[in-house]
Amino acid sequence: MGNQLKTAVLLAALSSLLIAISYWIIGGSVGLIIGIGIAAITNLVSWYQSDKIALAAYGAQPVSPSDAPGLYSMVERLSARANIPTPRVYIVPSSNANAFATGRDPENAAVAVTEGILHILPEEELEGVIAHELTHIVNRDTLTQAVSATIAGAISFLAQMVSYSLWFGGGNSRDGDRGGNPLGILLTVTLAPLAASVIQLAISRTREFSADAGAAKLTGNPRALAKALQRLDATARQMPMEANPAFEPLLIINPFSGNFMGNLFRTHPSTEARVEALLKIEQQFASTVY
Repeated sequence: MGNQLKTAVLLAALSSLLIAISYWIIGGSVGLIIGIGIAAITNLVSWYQSDKIALAAYGAQPVSPSDAPGLYSMVERLSARANIPTPRVYIVPSSNANAFATGRDPENAAVAVTEGILHILPEEELEGVIAHELTHIVNRDTLTQAVSATIAGAISFLAQMVSYSLWFGGGNSRDGDRGGNPLGILLTVTLAPLAASVIQLAISRTREFSADAGAAKLTGNPRALAKALQRLDATARQMPMEANPAFEPLLIINPFSGNFMGNLFRTHPSTEARVEALLKIEQQFASTVY
């Protein structure tokens, strides 16, 4: 419940930022209408096309039960346990080890894993990863990420549009609702996209903890997912994955090695924090048994 509330607050902050930047730098009610229009159009596209865009970005290939019987039966079994339809299954032709889920709802979802993760993880650890991705689908996190990415993209687009107008002598509102403060506009154009990115990444980090907890409950084996995360983290440090920044939050593990951008700009919580949370869940499971 805490993570859901935090996600709602962050999405509200992101939406408020979009409204504020539209009102402040484009010009009163006209700017507000433009900003809402941009958000509505991009959200509509993300609602219906986000899964196709994400799968295409990673070159994911669909597989049938005959193509990958072990993987498909695992997805099928865990989906039944989670009470959702079996999502479409994809394999990404990459030696990197990672996985992601996408789709607007359980009826239109897909799970994709890389060839690398199939070779690196033992069965019980892979099961933990698949359960994590299915939990994202159950929680509608895939839609949440699409919405947050869309709003953040709209904010960046508006800021870029206004920066162009400043170069060509713009900056004053047209409807007289608000005068153009050059310093305020400059700060907004500079800081709004940065703030949007920070909020978007915070949403991503929050949803990862929830998906880890859901996977632990789904499999009854929190330690297996903890081991998988440690193994995937070590692999990512040795062999970073070339990922589109817009789709990094979808992956189960941060695809880049090192911490050069700091925790503020991480797409995922630290692996250490996720493992610690999973081991606490294991202790809770043990205490209920005894």
